[in-house]
Amino acid sequence: MKIFPAIDLYEGKAVRLYKGDYAQMTVYSENPVEVALDFKAQGAEWIHLVDLEGARDGDTPNLETVRRIVKESGLCAEVGGGIRSIEVIEKYLAAGVKRVILGTAAVTDPAFLSEAVSRFGESIAVGVDIKDGYVAIKGWQETSSLEGMAFCRRLEKLGVRTVICTDISKDGAMQGTNHALYDAMRAELGMQIIASGGVSDISDVKRLAAANMYGAIIGKAYYTKAISLKEAIEVAK
Repeated sequence: MKIFPAIDLYEGKAVRLYKGDYAQMTVYSENPVEVALDFKAQGAEWIHLVDLEGARDGDTPNLETVRRIVKESGLCAEVGGGIRSIEVIEKYLAAGVKRVILGTAAVTDPAFLSEAVSRFGESIAVGVDIKDGYVAIKGWQETSSLEGMAFCRRLEKLGVRTVICTDISKDGAMQGTNHALYDAMRAELGMQIIASGGVSDISDVKRLAAANMYGAIIGKAYYTKAISLKEAIEVAK
């Protein structure tokens, strides 16, 4: 299993939100490049980046920061947050990003999703953010009428290879992740599934690895030192 340490970007800083609430934001570093270099020093090969302003507003205000992180760290990067056009996908791929994560647009614009997958293949992932069983959109500010598992089955048929699934109720809460949800997804889907939200201690990592998940995102637990990133990477292997 791959470990994806995360940096959420807001105004060029590394921050974390509590359950997706922009009013409950903690700034962890003024220099995200330094954070990425620490990830690499601890053995990380991938990095998960989210442009929180992009997720909310649908633009790329942190593109230059993403470019610097990729260039200076040398890590394989996946990026999400407000990616709603082919042009933005091309910008990120040109900046050296390996995988671009579609969220809101994958729900609201099926034609765009289909075109992105046909043009960019495995470089496209979809973030499936689940709130009370349904897919949330627009930076988690709205809940759609799409049931989470049904949406994932639709994505698989379309040819999406990788899904990043977040249980919003667990995100940033440091109360463990939703193992039942991920076990159900592994049983039903043939995709690469990355668990996100609530990975709080090393036992979460061990259990996800034992369930043959493709990956797990570690965010707040790294910043609060609840998990040793180095240990998590070793355990995941």
